[in-house]
Amino acid sequence: MRKYFSLFTLLFLLLGAGMQTTKACTNFLITKGASTDGSVFISYNADSHVLFGELYHWPAAVWPEGTMMDVYEWDTGEFLGKIEQARQTYNVVGNMNEFQVSIGETTYGGRSELHHQPGAIMDYGSMMYIALQRSKSAREAIKIFHELTSEYGYYSEGETFSIADANEAWIMDLIGKGEGEKGAVWVARLIPDGYISAHANQARITTFPLYDGKTSITSDEIDKIFNPEVETVYSADVITFARKKGYFTGKDEDFSFSDTYAPVDFGGARFCEIRVWAMFNEVSDNMDQYWDYVKGNIEHGKKLANGDENKDHYATNRMPLWIKPDRKISVQDMFSFMRNHLEGTELDMRNDIGAGPFGLPYRWRPLTWKVDGVTYCNERATATQQTGFTFVSQMRNWLPDPIGGIFWFAVDDAACSVYCPMYCSITQAPHSYERGNGAMMRWSDDAAFWTFNQVSNFTYTRWSYIYPEVAEKQKKYEDEFVALTPIIDQQAKALYDKNPNLAVTYLTDYSTSTGDRLVKNWKYFYQYLFMKYMDGNIKTPNPGHQNPHLEQPGYGEDWYRRIVKETGDQFKVIGGDGH
Repeated sequence: MRKYFSLFTLLFLLLGAGMQTTKACTNFLITKGASTDGSVFISYNADSHVLFGELYHWPAAVWPEGTMMDVYEWDTGEFLGKIEQARQTYNVVGNMNEFQVSIGETTYGGRSELHHQPGAIMDYGSMMYIALQRSKSAREAIKIFHELTSEYGYYSEGETFSIADANEAWIMDLIGKGEGEKGAVWVARLIPDGYISAHANQARITTFPLYDGKTSITSDEIDKIFNPEVETVYSADVITFARKKGYFTGKDEDFSFSDTYAPVDFGGARFCEIRVWAMFNEVSDNMDQYWDYVKGNIEHGKKLANGDENKDHYATNRMPLWIKPDRKISVQDMFSFMRNHLEGTELDMRNDIGAGPFGLPYRWRPLTWKVDGVTYCNERATATQQTGFTFVSQMRNWLPDPIGGIFWFAVDDAACSVYCPMYCSITQAPHSYERGNGAMMRWSDDAAFWTFNQVSNFTYTRWSYIYPEVAEKQKKYEDEFVALTPIIDQQAKALYDKNPNLAVTYLTDYSTSTGDRLVKNWKYFYQYLFMKYMDGNIKTPNPGHQNPHLEQPGYGEDWYRRIVKETGDQFKVIGGDGH
């Protein structure tokens, strides 16, 4: 066991060393009644300019009683301390374990005085992966979150978590208590079946049902969380702590977690809530009413929705925590949601001068900038260039857990990458995606992260021409993977009925070979794109001739008109055409 412990410690060191702050992420949550086939989905874009995308893996293990484990902050690799290891830990692939429990997060920060609790050991990233190694259900993961923060303190800023299994999806807002008190305050809510939710770096739980001992409980009765009637759980001091700090003065029933611990401002709406809106808008005809809000126009009415006085200056035009979609959602829909650039809205980034001549829906950072002392912003869409990795977790309760969970995984910008199926029980990652194969400042020619970045960054140079080919190729692979899934399931189930270990071996072989083959083919795809589009030209084969067909499309009439408008006669040709 000493060998396994050393490996486990090394995994945390490697994870911390390769991972930096991921404070601009996006999560979507779909209940089984809202999906086309009864799956539960959560998704996650892990967005950081210095996050190297790779597929984490922890094997299941049994540990001697009294074993301690080192905890390193997920973002920085800083050693935080030691905690007691569980006797049994479970297989984890990425952000999903062998029991189909999956967890994602987005950082909202919240009140700065509550950040980084002195002496705390448990940061949000370590907490997620430790909970995945110890939980058999979403409810158990929430209980473990509470136990970890209570015993070891909470080190990080405010976080929203997506916590789901094959039957349920929960959303949880949590923030530390800062100096002077140990632990965290939090609220977790079960998303009603048939509904969907989302979060994107802005705390989202506002008011919630207070304790009734049946459907709503506090952390003082955390063991009751396994009662299926429980739909809301919150830390026992979530309101009293806010009163003590002077954050809240109203009635208990008017208490809003988000408006108290992370009041929404222009950035919280325009850069964060707008990504929630974009997904909701894809599946609901009722989202226009919130457009002004997500553009950053925050209202603070004198009255709350129930007619009570708005004593604490809460925002009064916020979006709902969850909605009932107008249609059922498929796994391909989930892929599409993660690729949104605010297309079709007045903030569509393809349409202003910042898009350049080729309609690029990205803006290079920083997110805000100044001209003549006035601050302006770039839009922050769901799909973004700085994504390290992205996933869609699919949990299916009609199959055994090792087969039911599919971790659809991709690296780099979701709009230019391909979601590849990794079953939750696999015992290793594909070589091209595995941890340690390359790093942010260390090239590896067969690393998925560098291969997909080559394609995406080349695509950014002439988006309107190159991206349609990327999207077509992307769709081809993903549609094939989805079409194969029932066949893989069936074959794995037949093996599982004979010997579960045979099914795990089969699924490991399928997932790893599929991932490595995809990366190899995507490298060939990059070579094709580079040859076709290099030097501003477009070249296509010309059978029977030495040279290919050559097109030189230039910048397009609209962009040339902009040049003439800005430069006048500077480039005017006098006396003939130039070459």
